[in-house]
Amino acid sequence: MGDNKKFWNRYSGLYDFEIKRFNKAAYEEMYNLMSKVLKADMRVLEVATGTGLIALGIARFVRQVEATDFSPKMIETAKKKIAPSNVKFSIEDATALSFANDSFDAVIISNALHIMPDPEAALVSIRRVLKPGGLLIAPTFAHGHLKNSFWNLNAKILKLIGFETYSKWTPEEYTGFIEKNGFSVGRRKVLRASFPLVYLEATKV
Repeated sequence: MGDNKKFWNRYSGLYDFEIKRFNKAAYEEMYNLMSKVLKADMRVLEVATGTGLIALGIARFVRQVEATDFSPKMIETAKKKIAPSNVKFSIEDATALSFANDSFDAVIISNALHIMPDPEAALVSIRRVLKPGGLLIAPTFAHGHLKNSFWNLNAKILKLIGFETYSKWTPEEYTGFIEKNGFSVGRRKVLRASFPLVYLEATKV
């Protein structure tokens, strides 16, 4: 089974531009929503940080951010940015995180589960490092209900250049997926972005 690592290594330099071009308003709304649940004493893990946009955006709300990604080029790009002292970037496999059990108050994984070959394994790994009752913030693009030819064409083009979407959930299916894997979903909101973006908060059960 493959993954999208080559794609992310190749396009790490364009990542920030694309996010700001197509999803800036949605990301700003996500920061606002996260600010309401993240606390100053929290140790936070971000999985699939990309170039660190979210890690840097939420650092002021928490005690520490461990920002990780499986793409060396993404982490290399992130480390070139000016970051506050409470943010650390490192390379990690989401399905085999190296951190100790019950070591984080919150885990953020944004726009990543749907493009992972084995998202269940990622959630098992995330549950392990989350403290009991810990917070999961897992926004993701949900486009399972978009069956039109425009979306199908986009998906085919992306696949040709090395990017594949493995899970095409509707918002309801995505919520069910999170709950089936050991979490209780609390707040959920669909944000307007390049594709519908489901902002979701859940607690470890």
